[in-house]
Amino acid sequence: MPKRGKKYLEKAKLVEPGKKYLPSEAVSMVKKTSLTKFDGTVNLSIKLDIDPKRSDQQVRGTVNLPGGTGKKTRVVVIAKGEKIKEAENAGADFAGGEDLIEKISKGWTDFDVTIATPDIMSAVGKLGKVLGQKGLMPNPKTGTVTFDVGKVVKEFKAGKTEYKTDKTGVIHVPLGKISFGEDKIASNLSSVIGAVSRAKPSGIKGTFIKSVTLSATMGPAIKVDASKLLGQAE
Repeated sequence: MPKRGKKYLEKAKLVEPGKKYLPSEAVSMVKKTSLTKFDGTVNLSIKLDIDPKRSDQQVRGTVNLPGGTGKKTRVVVIAKGEKIKEAENAGADFAGGEDLIEKISKGWTDFDVTIATPDIMSAVGKLGKVLGQKGLMPNPKTGTVTFDVGKVVKEFKAGKTEYKTDKTGVIHVPLGKISFGEDKIASNLSSVIGAVSRAKPSGIKGTFIKSVTLSATMGPAIKVDASKLLGQAE
């Protein structure tokens, strides 16, 4: 375990060991325990009771954060014809067809979201090695393979974000910035928990969400009472 600095240890003393905080308390605490001088991120970790090795227990989707993300989301759209213009008009940072595919194939990944139309996915599939490693591959499950590119671009620009389980069965989602008001962070938290809860695989019985933790950038972990959080989300 890495040695913690004096400032971190002082902040960690504010968190009661083993306590599961009410959602409102956890949100307040994460702001108090932020270490960074810059405007850090509020990070959410959700541990699920799944077998991450089973494809039918993978949990993945998108959720609209009502409080926003606190950062500019760079959106790329790969399409054909009029859909390229539609994407540009909707605010896409980059839009194109074969030219954009060629650029990405050479290693360019300076963006956060990739949207593609179904009629060009056969060509986009060749970018698997580049986009897959970065988690940027368009996927129907997240709504990023669609002909409705204008609508989806606007959604991601407005605060829509993707969530998915990692190899250990944990979902990590940034909930916004420390400078956000507590109400914004709380509404984002409730939205993510609600979305993940509704995405429960049909084969899972009993408790699905095992634990919920909040933390600021470089700050200590704060456990949240998942049952209270689920009650609010419902």
